[in-house]
Amino acid sequence: MSEPSRTDPPQPNQSQRLLFEGGSPGRTAFSWPDKTPAVSESIPETYLRQDIPDFPELGELELLRHFTRLSQRNYAIESQFYPLGSCTMKYNPKINEVVARYPGFSLVHPLAPPALNQGALELLFGLEQMLAEISGMDDVSHQPSAGAQGELTGLMLIRAYLSAQGNPRKKIIVPDTAHGTNPASSTLCGYDVVQVSSNEQGVIAAAAVADAMDDDVAALMITNPNTLGIFEKNIEAVAEVVHDKGGLVYLDGANLNALMGIAKPGHMGVDVLHMNLHKTFSTPHGGGGPGAGPVGVKTFLRDFLPTPRIVKTANGYELIEDMPASIGRVRSFFGNFGVLVRAYAYILSLGGDGLEETSRMALLNANYIRSKLERHYQLAYTEPCMHECVFNDRNQHRNGVSTLDIAKRLLDYGFHPPTIYFPLVVSGALMIEPTETETPETLDQFIEAMIAIAQESRETPDLVKNAPHTTPVRRLDEAKAARKPVLRWERPEVER
Repeated sequence: MSEPSRTDPPQPNQSQRLLFEGGSPGRTAFSWPDKTPAVSESIPETYLRQDIPDFPELGELELLRHFTRLSQRNYAIESQFYPLGSCTMKYNPKINEVVARYPGFSLVHPLAPPALNQGALELLFGLEQMLAEISGMDDVSHQPSAGAQGELTGLMLIRAYLSAQGNPRKKIIVPDTAHGTNPASSTLCGYDVVQVSSNEQGVIAAAAVADAMDDDVAALMITNPNTLGIFEKNIEAVAEVVHDKGGLVYLDGANLNALMGIAKPGHMGVDVLHMNLHKTFSTPHGGGGPGAGPVGVKTFLRDFLPTPRIVKTANGYELIEDMPASIGRVRSFFGNFGVLVRAYAYILSLGGDGLEETSRMALLNANYIRSKLERHYQLAYTEPCMHECVFNDRNQHRNGVSTLDIAKRLLDYGFHPPTIYFPLVVSGALMIEPTETETPETLDQFIEAMIAIAQESRETPDLVKNAPHTTPVRRLDEAKAARKPVLRWERPEVER
């Protein structure tokens, strides 16, 4: 691959000027036609702002160039590889985007009565059936709008069920290899968190869960495959321990990308799970949304699912609110409909065989990277990985090079860094997930870059420690930015 010179001096900072730093009084990017009434005459006075201090006055070309340059600096899956572990940043087929933009879907109003939304309700009902089949669960609700909200919803279901039995209990067991949102969701739902450590193989042992399990434990939250990319091979024995004490098993389905078409959580003793459609089923991901976190449950939790529920009747599809045991709504409307349409199209286009092949390719790609890099970076665990592999920086740390340095140097090679310093049980973690959508050629380019950085860490460590060298913005003080954020920009005095 073409790689940057290891001796080139750093490039000058190419930070783009703010809009507030340009322009000139009286300059404008538009003009009103002569026959158009003045703005003050066409818009009620109530809605007119009289003064905008230091508002930039710019021409059309200035605006166009500014936003075009910004767009060219944006990193997107359409331009390069995202190796982020535990995030499944895979390609979103454009046919899904086309389908989601059909007027019959994109123009649906959330307050329209069911009689006018029969096609949309049929799609949602069908997607529920598909997700239930894929996960091995009995019922699914689309209402949660993200994975974290799906977690919270799942725990609310568990709490409602146990409360109906007479005791909501007090604690949730969370392994140290769980996602960071698991403890937060538990706390928000009023539970204390009990952490269980993974063993030397990177998985949870049934005996460890048995030691923590008592009559106060409401549920175990487990991620499978876990955040180390390792399959929890003891999950059935673990589930049996929890069930014997009257607790429930919650599965964080963020890594369902490694299982679909091959294994079903519902067959492993799982009672509740959420599914990240923006990970496993290729809907858009990043920038804070959109997302979708449907929750699947076993039959005994059906009556507690959020309302409204879609019901198929002789007269069509209806939305039912009258469910006395329900936890109620967890969001204003039914779900992120456009995201759900994309997931529906993705599943239909692949079919059962395609979903299985998707998982197997994700596993193959991750193990390919693992095998190519294990001579250069230390593996956190030697167990075979699933859809993601985790290394650490111990080999590079001998020369003063850290995980952060490696991540910053990757930017010079044109790659987005992998997830770093997570999972927390691995010191200096480098967590890589290639997904199933990347070609061998792309993976080889990434592998060559990682090997080159390993060599640089031995021969010219200062080059890596001072990276990046070629990006528009050099290394930032991230700790200071987090502790002392600048929330208001003040325009400097400029002499004209």
